[in-house]
Amino acid sequence: MDKKKLSHSEEVLRELLKSEGLSRRDALKLMGVGASATMLGSTPASAATDLNAGTDKKAKIVIVGGGAGGIMAAARLRRAASNAEIVLIAPNEIHLYQPGQVFMAAGLYTEDDIKKKNADLMPSGVKWIKDSVTEFNPDSNKVVTAKHGEIGYDFLVVATGLQYDYERIEGMTPDLVGQKGISSVYLNNPVAGTAKGGTATWEWFKKLRAAAEKASPENPVNAIYTQPDTPIKCGGAPQKILYLSDDALRGNSPLGGKDVHMNVKSSFCKKGAKLFGIPSYNKTLVDEITPMYGNITDKWNHVLRKIDADKKVATFEHTYSVKGKWDPDLEEYDEIKKTESVEMPYDFIHVVPPMKPVDAVANSPLGWQKGTGKGWLEVDKYTLQHRRYKNIFGIGDILGIPKGKTGGSARHHGPVLQDNLVAAMEGKELTAKFDGYTVCPLKTQYGKIMLAEFNYDGPAPSFPLDPSKPRWIWWVFDLYMLKPMYWQLMMRGLM
Repeated sequence: MDKKKLSHSEEVLRELLKSEGLSRRDALKLMGVGASATMLGSTPASAATDLNAGTDKKAKIVIVGGGAGGIMAAARLRRAASNAEIVLIAPNEIHLYQPGQVFMAAGLYTEDDIKKKNADLMPSGVKWIKDSVTEFNPDSNKVVTAKHGEIGYDFLVVATGLQYDYERIEGMTPDLVGQKGISSVYLNNPVAGTAKGGTATWEWFKKLRAAAEKASPENPVNAIYTQPDTPIKCGGAPQKILYLSDDALRGNSPLGGKDVHMNVKSSFCKKGAKLFGIPSYNKTLVDEITPMYGNITDKWNHVLRKIDADKKVATFEHTYSVKGKWDPDLEEYDEIKKTESVEMPYDFIHVVPPMKPVDAVANSPLGWQKGTGKGWLEVDKYTLQHRRYKNIFGIGDILGIPKGKTGGSARHHGPVLQDNLVAAMEGKELTAKFDGYTVCPLKTQYGKIMLAEFNYDGPAPSFPLDPSKPRWIWWVFDLYMLKPMYWQLMMRGLM
């Protein structure tokens, strides 16, 4: 981190904190670890004692997955279970700080800024098997790997994450990212150690701006931004790209230049008819952010189903309702659901792929067997313990629970997982509860973030600042402080 930039940021932050009217205690909390902890998810109530929750029982604990959830679980359990044999199974040599891909797309990070060797993060005393799990056999307490055969366990932690399903969109493949006006910030491959999505999307920003400089409001560039109808990693990311790319057209990115954003007609296409599920956050986006840009049209209930990359035409499934016959018993009209295919030509399109649980989990007894969560890990939404296999727990994006596919959520899963797995080893009641905490640092423009924090019950702000107001203070923390906290504290199970 640039010391001059940090020093300047601290000076400006102090002035901002004064203007916000915060107490000295809250100001110090914001200026210290507390703020970065907030960006990763504010400290859960149990975290004050979870590092003391331990056991000397002997057991073999197998962790499947080498991303944020798996590494954090390994670090916590290594300290908590001193006599346990802990084995982590994961093929990836490289660890990616995935939230940083949005800053890559914005031209503020490079790929090297978000990469570290997994070997540097692996806790001492944890056996790392560089392999992939192809099959889960919970009835025999074993997993099957691609190269090392069967591996048994006493307790299992599933931290596989999710996988992208670009091919569910007809005509779309990952290879198209970066070509023919198509980009996707999500494209990454930790096994190969690449984060092509961030790099490709920054180039896409550049090309979009270059095209806008040659266009006009009367003959605009058509840009489409999509969000699928599946659960996704970081639900706010599609809008982050929408707002940042449009702000770059206003000249506020490292590209600079004059304001040409009205030369682009932007369409945001998604399932549903809201920008955010929490009313207070949605109100800010609808009343302040979308009007601020002026050239964005929200296409409600438009889900991308097909793309013709050569013709530059995207086909959406549009779901809508029409009024049916009058029902005299209910004294209201019937509501008839209809769908239609809508073709939309584009010059540029940012595609957020459908996402799904990894095949090994979805095809095993561990996934939900039916319902909207089918295939995702079937755990209790509070204890993170499997509902049918009591020696199995989960952490991170693979969880089949209502909320929590963010890094901040995974950090909240960590102490709950630790406390409850230790309790299970001791034969005690599981008392730690995950409250659904999710945090979305929604970048509404260069230099402003709305820190949307919420849980199962609704908004869950950590500080006495209006959470629905975008602020520069959160931008500075996210850009300069969050990443080192992620590497040095979160990945070591210390926050």
